[in-house]
Amino acid sequence: MRQSDKLGEYNVLLYILKVITLFTFAIVVLRLMGKATLAQVTPHDLMAIVIIAALATKPLLVEGYVKTLLAITLVVGIHLLYSKLTLYQWTNRFILGEPTILVKHGKIIKENLRCSQFSLSELLAVIRSKGYPDIRMIQYAILEPTGTVSVLPWDDLYPVTPKDLQLNIPYRGLALSLIVDGQIQTHNLRLIGKDKKWLKRELEKKGYEDVRYVMYAATTDREADLYVDNGTGKIH
Repeated sequence: MRQSDKLGEYNVLLYILKVITLFTFAIVVLRLMGKATLAQVTPHDLMAIVIIAALATKPLLVEGYVKTLLAITLVVGIHLLYSKLTLYQWTNRFILGEPTILVKHGKIIKENLRCSQFSLSELLAVIRSKGYPDIRMIQYAILEPTGTVSVLPWDDLYPVTPKDLQLNIPYRGLALSLIVDGQIQTHNLRLIGKDKKWLKRELEKKGYEDVRYVMYAATTDREADLYVDNGTGKIH
């Protein structure tokens, strides 16, 4: 094997190692920034992520068609590998982390807020956005690995459901779009055993001669009644 061939193989292996190292390092840095960064991106969070991405990718920039394809293939391959690794508990903890309890039985856990780099103001804002004005209404608030916050109220504050009232609610069926932006959805018509002639007859009953004037029309797989919206604020 010629010296130039050996050098070429060495450069390819070195490049692959570089991609893996930088990809992994970027994940570690984002994990260190806290899960809150992924959920509520402030201006400084956004700039940090953009700059990290730019710095991480700069050494990977290559020239040439083949090298570009290699770079794209490597990044996609590493991404798929990490996605597979998240299926295993021990690697999932490293890549995504674990849920963090921020509020327990109505009491704030200050240490967990600090470790997650999640401010009290952000937590209170999230709780209010879920419809709970007072933190004492919350049994648990959990920062998930994805960066979202799950808010669980006390048992007596959950919304009342028909089951709680022992009511029998009939199944209404799945809503199926029959017209979207003036276009007939023939596949959905077939699902309910109807055709375009039936649809046009139903539209005429509601005063529509041309399907193009209908923005949205739908029915369910259990009912024949047609819901029509022309986009003007009037529903038929």
